[in-house]
Amino acid sequence: MEKTDAELVAAVRQGDLAGFETLVARYQPRVFATARRYARRESEVEDIVQEAFIKAYQKLDSFRGEAPFEHWLMRLTVRTCYDALRAHQRNREFSYTDLSPAESDWLERFSADPEAASENAAAARELVQRVLEELPPAARLIINLLEIEERSVKEIALLTGWSVPLVKVRAFRARAMMRKCLAKMLKEKNL
Repeated sequence: MEKTDAELVAAVRQGDLAGFETLVARYQPRVFATARRYARRESEVEDIVQEAFIKAYQKLDSFRGEAPFEHWLMRLTVRTCYDALRAHQRNREFSYTDLSPAESDWLERFSADPEAASENAAAARELVQRVLEELPPAARLIINLLEIEERSVKEIALLTGWSVPLVKVRAFRARAMMRKCLAKMLKEKNL
């Protein structure tokens, strides 16, 4: 019979490392999937996952059991992703000439007719990913959670520890930053 998360946590607290290995095996796919939304290179994803599980082990005594272990672990994972984004914040300039031909074509069609530009979703996803990379960590995190993962403002507040009004303000600012970045790309293309 498979042990529950609560039983495994209790065993780990009593020194049973095999219990933690079971928790890692159980939740590793979900933690990897979350980390992949915030990092592009697989080595960065692996680092984030490793850091999340190290933090989980170190902070296991702070798990009170009021919510499921999975919720606690995913909250810790999102915060670890945010920490990684802040640590690796890039302030590099992005140029329209760095776009692939498919991305460039999609951006041009979108600027001409936004309704008809949905044909090449792959190029659009790549373009969105490039724009996200230009955003500061907090903005990138909020866009990922709100728009890509489609989480509610309240869920985001719980995951990040921010207040609901702060989540709303950061979402508004992040969307404005994305619009500004896209406008800059269009302006560079038309020069």
